[in-house]
Amino acid sequence: MKVALFSLMMNLPNAVTGESWTPQQKFQNVIQQAILAEKLGFDAYGVGERHGAPFLSSSPPVVLTAIAARTSRIRLLTTVTVLSVLDPVRVAEDYATLDHLSGGRLDMIIGKGNDPRHYPLFGITEEEQWESMAERYRLLKRLWTEDNVTWEGRYRPPLHEVTTYPRPYQSSIPIWHGSASSTLSTELAAQFGEPIFSSNSFHPKAKYKVLIDHYRERLAYYGHDPAKAVVGAGSGSLYLGNTTEEAIRRFKPYYNAFSATESAKHNQSPFESLEDNMENGPALIGSPEQVIEKILNYHEAFGHSVLSISVDGLTEADQQEQLHRFAEEVAPVLKREIPSSVWESGSVQGEKGKIATPY
Repeated sequence: MKVALFSLMMNLPNAVTGESWTPQQKFQNVIQQAILAEKLGFDAYGVGERHGAPFLSSSPPVVLTAIAARTSRIRLLTTVTVLSVLDPVRVAEDYATLDHLSGGRLDMIIGKGNDPRHYPLFGITEEEQWESMAERYRLLKRLWTEDNVTWEGRYRPPLHEVTTYPRPYQSSIPIWHGSASSTLSTELAAQFGEPIFSSNSFHPKAKYKVLIDHYRERLAYYGHDPAKAVVGAGSGSLYLGNTTEEAIRRFKPYYNAFSATESAKHNQSPFESLEDNMENGPALIGSPEQVIEKILNYHEAFGHSVLSISVDGLTEADQQEQLHRFAEEVAPVLKREIPSSVWESGSVQGEKGKIATPY
């Protein structure tokens, strides 16, 4: 199993120390996180996209470019690019530029996002989000693969013989489809034979398994081999302790602070407490052995080959401790038990009847 470290760049007063970071301090923290992740052997680093407090992640390609300049190996992901509200021409240009500046280390995860505040900012309604994303995605694909694109649609002015520059550095930038709440996202991914990334962050396993199962079923419908499906999955919060009791004691102040944010309330988590989330949800809180057991249990249900974790919101010391412990005590077992060839070699372009896998 490959492991990615994700950040939404949430910048709240620390729940344990009360310390507040300036935006500059948070930006530097994220860059240092990525540098450490590469040193510790993580496979990828991802930056999400949000357009409102307490998040500073409104410009993922800019942040990822800064990270690209300080790293050399780690894959760079968007988690997610909120394509439902963005101009595909601008996206094509920005991310092709990032692809060059990173030496071809970019993977894009697209999605409609789960924060409704961005819709009025960019001039669409929440009801239009799926139609908007599908239209913009099809245009983005054409802009990256065709010259002299002529196009007309609903969500941006028409184009006449447009070729965007620069062209991507990779023969094709890998695109994953973020999946959290609707079969519309898994349907689009299956139609194009491209990977999905399940958020697996706020609800019980069964909700996400339904979407992943639907994805595999629709892959077959569109002529792709579901046995070659590539699935990534998130994991909720991470906190490792020597015992379960220690992990709960140290993480509970963070959990309570996160649960009180407006974005968390919007996600309507059904869990009544941290302990409930640990028992019935995706939170990875406990001893290394317990966390490994839970990840393997989720893998039985999802069949995913990439796992994402996050240490957002922790003190810098706690972030470093958790990343070291995960890299040293958890990741080696996952890599041994769940072999994965994602991000290892070759092109991601699929053929008819074959899933377009990230390498």
